[in-house]
Amino acid sequence: MKVILKEDVFKLGSLGDEVEVKPGYARNFLIPQDKALPFTRANVKQISHIKGILAKKRADAIGQAKALAEKLENTEIIFTMKAGENGKLFGSVTQKHIFDALQNQNIDLDRRKLHISVPIKTLGSHIIPIKLHTEVNAKLDVKVIADSTSETATEGDDSGDVEVAAAEAPVVEKAEEPKTESEA
Repeated sequence: MKVILKEDVFKLGSLGDEVEVKPGYARNFLIPQDKALPFTRANVKQISHIKGILAKKRADAIGQAKALAEKLENTEIIFTMKAGENGKLFGSVTQKHIFDALQNQNIDLDRRKLHISVPIKTLGSHIIPIKLHTEVNAKLDVKVIADSTSETATEGDDSGDVEVAAAEAPVVEKAEEPKTESEA
C-alpha cells in the first residue's frame, strides 16, 4: 500500500515522502496515528499543495534540533556517586537520572530521544549520543566522579553535592533506611 508521510517515521522516511508499506502497517498504525495519508488522487493534490508548508515545518524542526544540539554539546552533567576502590559505582547512572539532570538545567528533551543501552556503572567521562532529528545528532558529556567523603556524608551533607547529584540522593537514602531499621 502506498502512503504519503505527514511526519518523520523512524526507519521509514521523512516528512512528505511517498513510501510503499504493508497494508496492515498503514491501516493499523500510520493512518490512525496521523503519521501518513493513503496515496489517492485527492491526497496527492492535498499534499502537493501542503508540501511548501511541510518544507517550512521541516526546516523549522531542523533549526530547533540544531539549536538544541548546540546547547547539549555545551552542556556537561556531573554526577557525584559513591564508588568502590576499583572505580565501580555502588548503583548506576541511568537514562532517567540523565533526563532529570537535563530537566534541572532547563533543557527540554523528549525522553525517547535519549538512548542508553547499558546504565553507566563506572567512574569517568561518558559520551551519550542523542538523535534529535533524522539529520541532527548530538553528543552529551556525562561525567561520574567519586564522592570525596566516605560514609559521614550520607546523613546530612547531601545538600552540598553538585546539583545533579541531588537527583541521585533519594535512591541512596532509600537503600540505607531499611538497614538502619533492621539494626535498631
